[in-house]
Amino acid sequence: MAFEGLSSKLNNVFGKLKGHGKLTEKDIKDAMREVRMALLDADVNYKVAKDFVNKVSEKAVGAQVMESLTPAQQVIDIVHQELIALMGNTTAKLDFPSKPPCVIMMCGLQGAGKTTHCAKLAAHLIKQNRRPLLVACDVYRPAAIEQLKIVGEKAGAHVFEMGQDDPVKIAKAGVKYAKDNGFDVVMLDTAGRLHIDETLMTELKNIKAETNPNEILLVVDSMTGQDAVNVAESFNEALDISGVILTKLDGDTRGGAALTVLAITGKPIKFAGIGEKIDDIEPFHPDRMASRILGMGDVLTLIDKAKTAIDEKAAQKTMQKMQENKFDLNDLYSQFEQIEKMGSIHSIINMIPGIAGKVKEEDIDEKKMPRTKAIIQSMTPKEREKPSIIDAKRKRRIAAGSGTRVEDVNQLLRQFEQMQKMMKQMGFGGKGKKKRLPRFPMNMGGGMGGFPM
Repeated sequence: MAFEGLSSKLNNVFGKLKGHGKLTEKDIKDAMREVRMALLDADVNYKVAKDFVNKVSEKAVGAQVMESLTPAQQVIDIVHQELIALMGNTTAKLDFPSKPPCVIMMCGLQGAGKTTHCAKLAAHLIKQNRRPLLVACDVYRPAAIEQLKIVGEKAGAHVFEMGQDDPVKIAKAGVKYAKDNGFDVVMLDTAGRLHIDETLMTELKNIKAETNPNEILLVVDSMTGQDAVNVAESFNEALDISGVILTKLDGDTRGGAALTVLAITGKPIKFAGIGEKIDDIEPFHPDRMASRILGMGDVLTLIDKAKTAIDEKAAQKTMQKMQENKFDLNDLYSQFEQIEKMGSIHSIINMIPGIAGKVKEEDIDEKKMPRTKAIIQSMTPKEREKPSIIDAKRKRRIAAGSGTRVEDVNQLLRQFEQMQKMMKQMGFGGKGKKKRLPRFPMNMGGGMGGFPM
């Protein structure tokens, strides 16, 4: 996951500071040297890292911190606030005009994920009751138009295209089509190149001049590290971009681009790509990202994900079945499906305060949930409703059908039985029928209550 290396190094630095009852100037100086090295290792621009450390040092070497009863915590708070400031303080939103449509020009180099993120952003806007139109302006890359149609269909967005025509003409016609047909957002999927060249920039400048976009969003691949910032700087000089979409923040990226873009270009990161699914995009919140970097968790994003993933009516139905002691393996399967919509187990855990940053990705078996789902899918409807009927013969059939072992089937059934007992002990299915969810013990190898949740 992004920032994992940086988070680990910063936590080591702060761990050393917490070992001191009081801090001296030398303690802080030594700590800041390590912070600077951690930032440079994360591919943060040298000048940005130097300025960041100087600001933290200036605030940390003060009477209020030095004489505090919790000086290390105060230093951490200063670093937290400076990280937020480095990434923009507030969440940058799209600029919607009073009179639609809002024209969003998407640009970037080939391979950054521009076309895919056109559709992702469209899906995000559709959830906000917007009606986006995707316009295919990339007439050079083979199958670019077809790709936009495919991802546009996944997002539920209409695609406007004119084949291999002039991109400037297509963009202008797309905006007119949107006005005539009631679309309130126009997203121009422009052509990219393998590198920045004069031909590319001239075409983009001409599209900008003809369509007068409200937003010019640059899509950059965070995996390219400092090069992503250099790309952003070049596009900004040519087009005066309004913001950045940073992709692949769920990958093995050091995170330097996220910490450097604003400082170098003066333009904020507006969205972050966090996975391969069409819904894997989220507004970039500097305060939440700073908390994640420092291992403080991110409850607000976790709540947002839960709101999106969890069907309220289904949740109420599940609660009722728990209260009536009728919760079965069909319901457990449904719970797994909703959890999967929220992202990987590791990403969810890293948003929980007190646990964030303490569990490494290699310590979590991400394949356990799909295996458990496969076991449940291999059962008959009757077996899911009443697991007690599953005898040795049935277990062998279920194991063979799910590609697992009989031991795995036994483990699932034991854990489910324990889960049911726990519900009864906590008031579910009894006379009191307490209206609260059971709190299952956390088991990092397997999840909540032994399940991969």
